Amino acid sequence: MKNRGTTDLPLHGGSAPRWLFKRMVRLSGAITEVILEEYGQEEFLHRITDPHWFQALACTIGFDWHSSGTTTTTCGALKMALDAEEHGIAVTGGKGKTSRKTPQEIMDLEDIFSFEPKRFDDLTYASKVSAKVDNSCVQDDYQLYHHSFIVTEKGDWGIIQQGMRGESSSARRYHWLSDSMDEFVHEPHEGVCCDEEEDEVLDMTAGRSEETRGISVDLVNDDPDHLRRYLDRDGQTTITDFTSESIKMPDHHPVLDMDISERGWKVLKEAYEIQPSDYEELISLKGMGPKKIRALALVSNLIYGSEVSWEDPVRYSFAHGGKDGTPYPVDRETYDLTIENLEEVLEKAETDEKDKKKAMKRLNEMTRN
Repeated sequence: MKNRGTTDLPLHGGSAPRWLFKRMVRLSGAITEVILEEYGQEEFLHRITDPHWFQALACTIGFDWHSSGTTTTTCGALKMALDAEEHGIAVTGGKGKTSRKTPQEIMDLEDIFSFEPKRFDDLTYASKVSAKVDNSCVQDDYQLYHHSFIVTEKGDWGIIQQGMRGESSSARRYHWLSDSMDEFVHEPHEGVCCDEEEDEVLDMTAGRSEETRGISVDLVNDDPDHLRRYLDRDGQTTITDFTSESIKMPDHHPVLDMDISERGWKVLKEAYEIQPSDYEELISLKGMGPKKIRALALVSNLIYGSEVSWEDPVRYSFAHGGKDGTPYPVDRETYDLTIENLEEVLEKAETDEKDKKKAMKRLNEMTRN
């Protein structure tokens, strides 16, 4: 991924005031129309899925820079501002229950976008599997609650989804772009944004986990019954049965709970009967959740010594870095380009002059800070 660092995204309750949200819809629509007219739909997708640009846009249209609501409200404003027939681009999905309507909203575009039926199936699949990846393959303990799927009349797409961790009152955002992604399960993100970098996150999408992904598929296709001797604890000697005189282990290590219920074993058995051809097909199967993905990864490591990535994939700072090098030195080129791009589209946007001046003021304040 291109961007590195972290950012604060504390969870905020409530919603944007109606008077503010109406202006956010109008201003975000005006900005988008300029980009579409000047640069086209592809460029808009590239910008909106770029974590730097998305965050700058959210600040410019009037939302607090540090709030988790930046994601949900900005995407909501864009959804209302863009008309599929007029702009050739649609924002589907959203927050909470609305996110589960994404597949149907994609299918509702059938009368507007002249895709082949398979294209709609592919778009629906992309929506579903991206959520599966961020919930189950990147095991960072953030539960997805927001999923926005943006699609153009050409069939290109981008995804902005967000998860929450209630115990730490923080959120984490995941950016996807169809043009720059080769595989759903191999380093697919444009960026992953959060206020905290975790010490240990099982990341099955990392390049380092590639061999383990392949072995996980082999283990399932070779009949999962033989895995029970590695995972069942009844009557089995475990590492904790050894005394400190015979073996020493660190106080903490990344071997997580691998207990699998009878229902879980049934899912693995059903996967064996299907014989998935690759890891993407394996994790796409119904019932293939985090615990089973983790168990397969750890058994792959135990038996074959394959590498598993425990590095948190967070790679981005909304603040563009800091003058004292915290969290990392300022990326001046990216910083300046983001500001220049937004200043340009703001100048050309046909919107109320008062709102435009306020937006420019917020952008300038963000620049100074």
